[in-house]
Amino acid sequence: MKKNRIINIISNIFKTILPKNKIGDNIYSYIKFLFIHKRVPTNKKLFNDVLYKIKTTEEIDDALRAFVSDKEYLKIFVKSVIGDIYVVPTLAILKNAVDVNEYLFPEKCCIKPTHASGKVFLRSNNEKIDYKEIKSWLQIKYYEYGRERNYKYLKPKIIVEPIVFDEKNPMDYKFYCYNGTPKIIQIDIDRYINHTRLYYNMKWELLNFSIIYPKSHKTIDKPKNIIEMIDIATSLCKYFNFVRIDIYSNGEHCMVGEITHCAENASGRFIPKKSELYMSKICFSNKL
Repeated sequence: MKKNRIINIISNIFKTILPKNKIGDNIYSYIKFLFIHKRVPTNKKLFNDVLYKIKTTEEIDDALRAFVSDKEYLKIFVKSVIGDIYVVPTLAILKNAVDVNEYLFPEKCCIKPTHASGKVFLRSNNEKIDYKEIKSWLQIKYYEYGRERNYKYLKPKIIVEPIVFDEKNPMDYKFYCYNGTPKIIQIDIDRYINHTRLYYNMKWELLNFSIIYPKSHKTIDKPKNIIEMIDIATSLCKYFNFVRIDIYSNGEHCMVGEITHCAENASGRFIPKKSELYMSKICFSNKL
């Protein structure tokens, strides 16, 4: 834990002093990669190296990657490719503090920023709204957190949605896809209690590793609509070389949650460390 705090302190120093342009972004990303992975990034088809390359080249500046990084505009893309049946409905888009103050939030809803990740408020039973917290999200400059340029020009907004499947913690299946083909599925378990993860291949065989968080001791039954989810991921991922498609499912119905371009900011430590090679072989079908 002390080691992580030191890394975070050093990371924050570099984020502050380096210019907010491509050169500064790439210097920051290189230094962070060295600290996290204890090696230099390479051109090999290793999981984090591929993400690093996306983050530090023209890939991350791709207009479509930036467009779908906005949670409001993502829905336009999903609707145009596979239809609005797979889109989480939008109840409201709040563009400023006045909008937040004046909006009558439903008794049940999900509230989150469109331009950032990791912030969410689930109102399941008319709980008190923390207006100050929600309005503070409008000040978030998410690009500056990890220097992911696909977030740099997104306008800050708050999106209000129904709670997916009326469940506070719906199952979220994250499909890592390469060259138009889903390769590996990540499942996060007990995210707000005791965060663990599971990874499966496309045959729903459990893989013996995890990234950042420990491997869960639980097992997850293959969802009844896994083929439909694979088809969704396949349809959406073909517009990108390597990407993660996040899909909610209750076994009967599914909806697209997010599209993630640089998972864990290219900083995902593997557990055990050597398993990065194993995952990379599955993702990229290479012979490292």
